[in-house]
Amino acid sequence: MQNITPTKFAICLKNKGAEDLTLRKVYQVLPDEQAEKKGLLRIIDESGEDYLYPVGFFFPINVPQKVERALRQSVSVAA
Repeated sequence: MQNITPTKFAICLKNKGAEDLTLRKVYQVLPDEQAEKKGLLRIIDESGEDYLYPVGFFFPINVPQKVERALRQSVSVAA
């Protein structure tokens, strides 16, 4: 059986100076240990690309597996 890392998601709570973020929207968080050490999250934003944003802009959430699949599909369709 494969050990699959669950996809992480976060809700945008702030977007000051970040035009590619929408308040109260759920975003996919990509793993990036180096960025997290610097207080940043790698987020797939409205452009469909991943960029670094301050961790304080987001609140991490856990979602059921079925919701995770739907969110991942919507991200890939938007890209």
